[in-house]
Amino acid sequence: MKYLTIILFERLGLLLVFAFVLTRIPGFKSLLYREYSKRMSFVHACMFGLFGIAATITGIVIEGDSVVNREFVWFVEDDQMAVSSSLVAIVIAGLLGGPVVGLGAGLIAGTHLFYLGGIGVLANSLVNPLTGLLAGLTAQFFSNERVISPWKALFIGVFPPILQMQLLLIFEPHSDDIISLVNTIGLPLVLSNSIAIAIFTAMISIVLREQENEAALATKQALTIAEEALPFLKKDSSRDMASGIANLLYDRLKLAAVSVTNEKEVLAHKGLGEDHHREGDQIITALSHQAIYSKQMQIAHSRAEIQCNHINCPLEAAIIIPIMDANDATGLIKFYFRKAQHIRPVELMLAQGLGQLISNQLNTIATEKMKTHIRDAELRNLQAQINPHFLFNTLHLIAALFRKDPEKARHITVNLAHYMRFNIGLVSSSLIHLEKECQHVKAYIEIAQTRFSSQLQIFFSEPDGISEVFIPPSTIQPLVENSVQHGLKDATTGGVVKVTIQKLDTFIQVSVSDNGCGFPANILNQAGHQLLESDKEGGAGLYNVNQRLIHLLGDTARLHIRNLPSSGSEVYFNIPYKD
Repeated sequence: MKYLTIILFERLGLLLVFAFVLTRIPGFKSLLYREYSKRMSFVHACMFGLFGIAATITGIVIEGDSVVNREFVWFVEDDQMAVSSSLVAIVIAGLLGGPVVGLGAGLIAGTHLFYLGGIGVLANSLVNPLTGLLAGLTAQFFSNERVISPWKALFIGVFPPILQMQLLLIFEPHSDDIISLVNTIGLPLVLSNSIAIAIFTAMISIVLREQENEAALATKQALTIAEEALPFLKKDSSRDMASGIANLLYDRLKLAAVSVTNEKEVLAHKGLGEDHHREGDQIITALSHQAIYSKQMQIAHSRAEIQCNHINCPLEAAIIIPIMDANDATGLIKFYFRKAQHIRPVELMLAQGLGQLISNQLNTIATEKMKTHIRDAELRNLQAQINPHFLFNTLHLIAALFRKDPEKARHITVNLAHYMRFNIGLVSSSLIHLEKECQHVKAYIEIAQTRFSSQLQIFFSEPDGISEVFIPPSTIQPLVENSVQHGLKDATTGGVVKVTIQKLDTFIQVSVSDNGCGFPANILNQAGHQLLESDKEGGAGLYNVNQRLIHLLGDTARLHIRNLPSSGSEVYFNIPYKD
C-alpha cells in the first residue's frame, strides 16, 4: 500500500504540470469568472475530459496484489485494473464549470476507461460522469466563491474515491479479488486524489490572485501616470505636450524607448534609438497608419514590422497606442521594447488603459477650453454693451449744453467719447488695470453728475499705486449706474453716491454706496447671485458683474450687498492683492 501511494503521488506530479499549463490557457478565465455559454461549456468539458484521459494514461496497472511497471497505460488485460487520478480532473471540472461541464468531462474520461476494459470496468466508467455531476451540484453551494478554498477541496476530494470503491463492491459483490483490490487501492486513492484536488485549487487561486494583482498594479500605474500627464496635456504647443508625455512615460515605465506622434510625424522620442528616431520624421510604419485608421492598438512583434531602416537599431518590438480626440485618432504613443518577449499581458493592459485615460483627459480638456471660450465670449459681449438710453440722453444733454455752456458741452463730449471707446475696446481683453477702470468710472461720473446735478452728488476716492492691480473691465461703472438709476430713483434732491477704493491687508476693496431706498427685503439675498425675472431693481447688471468677478478673479471676489442702517445700500467686492 505504501509503495502504491508513492507511485500515485509520483504520477500526480505529471498531472499537476499538465494542470499548470491548463491554467495558462486564455479561455480558462471564463470558468473562474462564471462566464458560461453552450460553446464554452462544450470546450471546457472536452478540455477536462482530455485531462482525465491524460490522468488515466499516466496512471498505473494493478494485477493481483502487485503493480505492473508501465510508463503509460495504453491497454489493460482482463485480469488487470487501471488505477488513475482521472477523478481529480473530473472533480475540478464540476467545481469550476458546474454540473454540465462536470458531467461532460466525466463521460469523456469514463468512455476512455470503458474501452480500456479490465477488472471493474463498469464501476470505473460510471464513477467519472457520476462524480462530475455531483461535484457540479456541490459547487452550486459555493457559487459566491470563484475558486473553492483548498481545505474545502481537500474535504470534497475524499468522497469520489470512496464512491468508486463502493461501486466496485456493488457491481461485483461476491468477488474476493475485488475486495482485495479495494483494500489495496482504497486508502492510496483517497489520499492522492484529495490532496491533488486541494493542490490544484490552490494553484488556481494563486494564478487568479497573480492576474488580479497585475491588473490592479497596471490600473494604479495607469491612473497615476494619467494624473501626472495632465499638466503636459494642457500645454498649447503640441511639441511641448509630446515631449513632456514622452519623458514621463519613459521615466515611469522603464521602457526601451517612447515616441509620441501626431497623424503625420514624430513629435518626440525618448530612449534608445534617439540617433535615428528623430523629431520631425514622417510616419512610415504600416502598423502606425493601421492604428490611426482602425483606432485600435497594434503590436509590432519584429523589427520588420517596426520598419526601421537603421542597421543597428536596438528596438525590435513595439506597442502602438492611438490617441483619440472625439471620434478620430489624432496621434500615437509608441512603447518600444528590445525583444518581443518583453511585451507581457501586463504591458498590454497598461498600454490600453493609458491610451483610454489620456484620450479621455484630452477630450475633457478640449471641452473645458470650449466652455471657457464660450463663457469668455459671452462675458465680453456683456461688457461691450452700451445702454442706448444712456447714450441718447447724454447726446441730448450735450445738445442743450452747447446753447448754455459750450465749454461744458465740449468737456462732456470728450468724456462720452472716452466712455464709448472704452466699451468698444472691451472685447479685446478679459482683465485691465484698475487705473484704467477708474478713468472709465470718472468719465461716467462726469456725465451723470452733469445730467443730475440738481438731484445728486457722486464722490470718488482712490488710493495711489493701483496701476498693477487687475480687474474685469466695466465692473465698477455698472454699480454706480445701479445706484443712480435704482437706489436714487425717487430722490429729487440730496442724493449721494460714494465710490470708495481702499487698500486693506491682502486685497483691495471697492465699495459703491448710496443714501437711497435700498434693496427690497424680498430680493436682498438674491441680488447679484441670481438672474431676477424683473430688472427693475438692477438685477441683470449686478448679476453680470458678479459672474465676471467670480469667473475671472475667483469666488473671493464675489459681490456683497447690504442695506445700510440709516438709509440706502452698499455693494462691495474684494480684489486679491499683494504689495
